[in-house]
Amino acid sequence: MTSRFIEPTGADALFNGVVGFFTRLGLPVAGSRVLAVRGRSSGQWRTTPVNPLRVAGERYLVAPRGQTQWVRNLRAAGAGELRKGRRAEAFTATEVADADKVPILRAYLKAWAWEVGRFFEGVDASSPDERLAEIAPGFPVFRIEDAA
Repeated sequence: MTSRFIEPTGADALFNGVVGFFTRLGLPVAGSRVLAVRGRSSGQWRTTPVNPLRVAGERYLVAPRGQTQWVRNLRAAGAGELRKGRRAEAFTATEVADADKVPILRAYLKAWAWEVGRFFEGVDASSPDERLAEIAPGFPVFRIEDAA
């Protein structure tokens, strides 16, 4: 399950394009940001809209589509930027262990199920902890902290 990846549909690409456009203008949709990470091979900045999440005072990024390119790039770089309009917030990232993901996934589903719930295949915020733990390996999660 750890190699899970859901290819974006045309509608996904359109939606992400619209969200990214408004976020780049400084008008984020429901708190979205544009994630910028250096490509692991090219070194070029790669961007995609994301939904940052705060749980128990910590901030996280969750990858609802699984092992995406941004996940692979963030693992390699260990840092990136969250952008909104002209503001760019540099951060460092630490991947969260599967055993620690349950409360984060539950909070993510509470906040963002309207947008990403379909990627969770019948699991929602009210699912038992055991079910969330079962799917956790398929959903990379990163704790992000301000870069020093």
